[in-house]
Amino acid sequence: MTGRGLVVSGTPGPDRDEGVVLDSVGGVYRVLTGSGDVVDAFLRGRIKRGDAPGDRVVAGDRVRLASTGSGEQALTIEEAFPRTSALVRAGFRGHRPKVVAANVDQVLVVVAMTRPAPTAEVVDRFLVLAESCGLPALLVVNKADLRDEADPAFLDLLPLYSDIGYPVIPSSVETGEGLEELRRQMEGKTSTLVGPSGVGKSSLLNALIPGLELRTGAVSHRVGRGRHTTVGARLLHLAGDIRVIDTPGFSDVQGWGVNPDELDGFFPEIRRLRGHCRFRDCRHLGEPGCGVIAGLEDGEVHLSRFGTYRKLRSEE
Repeated sequence: MTGRGLVVSGTPGPDRDEGVVLDSVGGVYRVLTGSGDVVDAFLRGRIKRGDAPGDRVVAGDRVRLASTGSGEQALTIEEAFPRTSALVRAGFRGHRPKVVAANVDQVLVVVAMTRPAPTAEVVDRFLVLAESCGLPALLVVNKADLRDEADPAFLDLLPLYSDIGYPVIPSSVETGEGLEELRRQMEGKTSTLVGPSGVGKSSLLNALIPGLELRTGAVSHRVGRGRHTTVGARLLHLAGDIRVIDTPGFSDVQGWGVNPDELDGFFPEIRRLRGHCRFRDCRHLGEPGCGVIAGLEDGEVHLSRFGTYRKLRSEE
């Protein structure tokens, strides 16, 4: 699932009439042009009326602008260029798939050591989201200064994610831990941050780039999760060659809409073992000769990860 909607003919160039969408509010799109100006633009009708799941202009889209003359709607977005990638939240409960961010190089899955407490299932669900979009992912464990309060069982799982192939970066706004490593991982790329609300994504970006001053939100003690502070996805050009698409916090990580028959491809350790199954259509739920179950018994697949896989299959 790549979400490469809005594919039209043409190739973007250095023209000042082309740019990158930063964000949108109330139908007004802020676009960073090739000349370095930030301008407001409105969607041309034929793009605005697109009904395909990918036909939404979102943060990160490369677009061509045109002038309509004078007046309040002086600039319009005439077309959007083909996307190299997209972060897509698949539809569920009757909703259409939603393109969250365009032209993304990597996904930073951000959770907190505690406040709110993380779970392996939540981490796995966001990693499956990245995998389903064909995007590499890093796991950022924020509020590392509170590791003494963290669940020991969760801390024990962190090396597991590194072994699977996901870099794990503990970070702390309070102590500065991990910030330089994050900058290094983000240099020269467009990253998007996803994760539950309240884990400190905005605070983390503020710490990475002093003076950014993104609004932050407190954690609701009643429900143990944060109040959303980002209204819509927005592309931030940070220091150096770092670009970030900041997304709203996800309080619901249910139902990514992944095809059950493709789900095993979004768990790298399961993907490596499925070729050993006796049957090509093996679901890895107890079939005879299952290579994944054998891997589970041999310790090649962790029980917590397999538990998430089974739960996701049961939801589809």
